[in-house]
Amino acid sequence: MARRLLVVEDEKNISSIIFENAKIENYECDVSYDGEDGLKKALTNEYDLIILDLMLPKMNGFDICKKIRNEKISTPVIILTAREEEDDKILGFELGADDYITKPFSVKELFARVKANIRRSFTEADFADSEGKIIKIHSVLIDTEKYKVEKNNIPIELSKLEYELLVFFAKHPGKIFPREELLKHVWKYEDIYGERTVDTTVSRLRNKIEDDSSNPKIIQNKRGMGYYLTKNE
Repeated sequence: MARRLLVVEDEKNISSIIFENAKIENYECDVSYDGEDGLKKALTNEYDLIILDLMLPKMNGFDICKKIRNEKISTPVIILTAREEEDDKILGFELGADDYITKPFSVKELFARVKANIRRSFTEADFADSEGKIIKIHSVLIDTEKYKVEKNNIPIELSKLEYELLVFFAKHPGKIFPREELLKHVWKYEDIYGERTVDTTVSRLRNKIEDDSSNPKIIQNKRGMGYYLTKNE
């Protein structure tokens, strides 16, 4: 069965390009040109992935993403944005987006990310701990059976991607992973795209699990080599 996409984009030249290439890639594709219609389609139909512009008539992409997640819909969301501001990208992630791509973009890169995010959404079980349901790293406790994370016995709200990244690190303590390796194993990217996405996601994760995100002790970076999770003392 063909995977089904929803594209919410008011710029018809862009939505047309995505639609035509989706057909070439053997995806079924619905298109909405304003936020209200896009939200309605997202809430009433089943999709394998949603491509969502931020700046839309009637309702912006941030509000759409928030409402989708409030309805417990876990469909992967890729944000399209013409804006480079880091705060916009972080807000999109905080509201539940899985990835972002900045306009103008390469169609090849966009569909590489589409494939990767769909593939990742169907392989979530890969992140279950094979030796036990509980992983403890410093003051952080991960329950891989219930998909819950706590810090000092206080629940932490993580996005699906943040959770998967944390579990991946926790299963390989002390091992340094270059960004391209994280993209391959966590994001499931076949090509090297989106290294800035790794930095943004690590930054968000640090803000939630570190005592002081400006001086991280749990997830650290070895300059020129990559990120790693420090072992328990």
